[in-house]
Amino acid sequence: MSARGGGRRGGAHEEEHENHERWLVSYADMMTLLMVLFIVMFAISQVDQHKFAALKEGLSSGFGATTNIPISGGSGIQQQDGVVPEPMNMDVGLGTVSSGHSGEDQKAYKDSSDGKDASKGPTAQSQEQVTQANAIKEVQRLDGIEKKIREALKAKGLQNDVRFKVTERGLVVAMVSDDVFFESASATLRPRGITVLQAVSPAIRNVPNDIAVEGHANRLKLTSSVYPTNWELSGARAAGVVRWLISNGQFRATQLSATGYGSSRPMFPASDPRSIAFNRRVDIVLVSNQSPEVRALLPKLAPQLSDM
Repeated sequence: MSARGGGRRGGAHEEEHENHERWLVSYADMMTLLMVLFIVMFAISQVDQHKFAALKEGLSSGFGATTNIPISGGSGIQQQDGVVPEPMNMDVGLGTVSSGHSGEDQKAYKDSSDGKDASKGPTAQSQEQVTQANAIKEVQRLDGIEKKIREALKAKGLQNDVRFKVTERGLVVAMVSDDVFFESASATLRPRGITVLQAVSPAIRNVPNDIAVEGHANRLKLTSSVYPTNWELSGARAAGVVRWLISNGQFRATQLSATGYGSSRPMFPASDPRSIAFNRRVDIVLVSNQSPEVRALLPKLAPQLSDM
């Protein structure tokens, strides 16, 4: 019996030993997760102040504000040197104007909100001021040349032989006295005309401008075998003045031009008694080298230099 009993005990299954330390595995997993969580929280709580400053300035300039942006959760960013920045006014750029803005800023904003491009206003105004300043400077320069010519003519008693006018082209020196510069139907300079050119040429010899010499005639028909019409006569007179300026006035040929207009550009209408004498003339034009915008202002800004 003992033998059979011993056999029964040998053939029975042993009861599995219970592991009382399995909770350590779950605890270790939980601690690992907590450690990862705290590492992540610590990492995202560290802000690069230099990068944040650059971001803050970009946001501020984008919204048109100059105040600091507070960030909650840390005193290192929100408070520096004991100063707490004011919150940024988010109304800026969203339809309202901060009361801390200057009057100029409010006016610029109002212009923009009214449909005007305020950003182009100052630029256009500045360009207009530059144009105005250049026009005034050009008028003063031409006026200085005109005064020199007047003084030289007055010294020779020829002040009544020349008229002056500032146009969009520049300064016009008109030699207009009848039969002073040329004889009737002739393109040969008379002695008085040469004296006038001797007085005028020193004042304009060294100017940087191109000089256009333009011949004009009155409406009377010619009785000349040399010049069939006033077109040929006016062109020949302009060429005669250019020839004298190059030969005797020491002007550069590249600076000068000669044109004949006949009777197409009168100084006075045919009904005016002065038309016969004054429309027969030669104009010396100091062509302005300024921009078209500046030249357009010259007649308005120029003083009344003549009785033309």
